[in-house]
Amino acid sequence: MTDFFKGIPAIKYEGPDSDNDFAFRHYNPDEVVMGKAMKDHLRFAAAYWHSFAWPGGDPFGGQTFDRPWFGDSMDHARLKADVAFEMFQILGVPYFCFHDADVRPEGATFAQNTANLEAIVDYFAEKMDATGIKLLWGTANLFSHKRFMSGAATNPDPDVFAYSAATIKTCMDATMKLGGENYVLWGGREGYETLLNTDMGRERQQAGRMLQMVVDYKHKMGFKGAILIEPKPQEPTKHQYDYDVATVYGFLKEFGLEGEVQMNIEQGHAILAGHSFEHELAMARELGIFGSIDMNRNDYQSGWDTDQFPNNVPEMALAYYEVLRAGGFTTGGTNFDAKLRRQSLDPEDLILAHVGGMDACASGLKAAAAMLEDGKLEAARSDRYAGWDTADGKGLLNSDLESIMATVVADGTNPEPRSGRQERLENLVNRYL
Repeated sequence: MTDFFKGIPAIKYEGPDSDNDFAFRHYNPDEVVMGKAMKDHLRFAAAYWHSFAWPGGDPFGGQTFDRPWFGDSMDHARLKADVAFEMFQILGVPYFCFHDADVRPEGATFAQNTANLEAIVDYFAEKMDATGIKLLWGTANLFSHKRFMSGAATNPDPDVFAYSAATIKTCMDATMKLGGENYVLWGGREGYETLLNTDMGRERQQAGRMLQMVVDYKHKMGFKGAILIEPKPQEPTKHQYDYDVATVYGFLKEFGLEGEVQMNIEQGHAILAGHSFEHELAMARELGIFGSIDMNRNDYQSGWDTDQFPNNVPEMALAYYEVLRAGGFTTGGTNFDAKLRRQSLDPEDLILAHVGGMDACASGLKAAAAMLEDGKLEAARSDRYAGWDTADGKGLLNSDLESIMATVVADGTNPEPRSGRQERLENLVNRYL
């Protein structure tokens, strides 16, 4: 045991009337919602990078956090793991997620990086066996180091492509060894800053081929989890090839991978793309590629990805409504891709940020379940499209322009507008919050 979280108790459910900061008011892991325990609906995971690797910087200032595990040795990495698993146990989260660079020190060579990762994976395995905490997903950090300043798979230098491919293999190996339920690809710099030096056609082909290699290796190694892509439109690049769910789906279709890859969708990235979180979730559901979510929020007064802990229950209710409509999570879950504010220095802040986020998710889930079970929203949606369920409506899509025109003329078709009833439906949603 370390003393970083000394004095902080394990967080328990005490109900909405509790005045204890270190308690859940809404997240009761064993409460049954729509026939399933809340913990199994939400499948919470803590993000290793923001909670333990992030130093507290922002675009205008450097490190503000002074953590005892900050350093470049394996001893520091093991201490970081000790503290991380203590936090997971305090919160009762069943899962965690990591990039390779979050958990191991940077070596002078690729071989050193691999050895460091393998050593910490063995250390993780011992802790996972002892605590029962599992890995939701692993991934590779192919964006922080200066070698990736021009991308990884899309880099103009083939040596960087090769280094990236080798790194992905080591991270897939680590994920499988730890029993990870998914593997995520997030191309933080797979885009461009200026078209003046960019060959978009070549870069798209490189990215597509890398993804094909990942899928091929998944099957070769016998990995049973899902391969997930996390869309992001920009920041720090001007444009990303994985802009949003629809863009990624087109990319998957182009390279014959639409049946192999699902989406890990982040609230903050959806906002940067000009969408709502529920839009991206609904799109993934409609396309059959919904997988998992990164839960956070952006500051709507800032133009960048602030990765704050979620607290907007109405937004989260609509998000979980789409998750439930998609059938809920299978291998995916709710990963807190969220970080403290750089002024939040205390260990208590890290715990309470997660407590608030977990409570807000629980509230959103319960509201979403109530909406879905009540059925009024879906009934209104069905009623709006009811004409398409008639024989004439179904026949339209199998007809042709000449036949349709003849029918319109013969029947004297002259449709009148019908209200979309948006305000009524917005009022309906608010009844469940």
